[in-house]
Amino acid sequence: MSETDTGVTGRGRRRPARERLLEAAARRFYADGVAATGIDTITTEAGVAKMSLYNNFSSKADLVRAYLDARHEEWLGLYRARLEHADGPHEGVLAVFDAYCDHAAFAYEHGFRGCGLLNAAAELPAGDEGRAVVRAHKEQVESLIADHLEQLLPGRPDEARATAEHLSFLLEGAMARAGLEGDGERVQHARSMAAALLDRL
Repeated sequence: MSETDTGVTGRGRRRPARERLLEAAARRFYADGVAATGIDTITTEAGVAKMSLYNNFSSKADLVRAYLDARHEEWLGLYRARLEHADGPHEGVLAVFDAYCDHAAFAYEHGFRGCGLLNAAAELPAGDEGRAVVRAHKEQVESLIADHLEQLLPGRPDEARATAEHLSFLLEGAMARAGLEGDGERVQHARSMAAALLDRL
């Protein structure tokens, strides 16, 4: 099957092979895992020739990194959309939790399996560049929380940073449990706990 056989939009325009490959990789990596997903599976699902994959990505590892980058950007998009409706730093913190709730609510093929970034990182060896991408994402999430808290707690930067770490741990624990249980209810509970903590500051 050539890359021009599929991937046609409703208006007859062919979507770029790179875009289709990333979308197929995202579905398969999340549903089945990185190690269990071969190149042939991805190219078949994307409807492109294997050569098209190597024209767009130097290796499977390169595709995995692109997937992780794309998932990070996807989450940032959800967060920014939530932040547009946030009124002040209190709601800004909760926008971080809401973005994770939104991710958990996606219609995944085999149900919600938790944080796709952490799932992938768990399969990658120590020192892999993909793990650095995931670490940077988690650090940015904590930094976003800290930025909002520094506005909420002016002149109390140490407390803001400590509370941001506390809330990021709460969020990660909720995501782990939600992934095991197959739905986002734990993340909703974590949001409620975060709101109660913020009310006490």
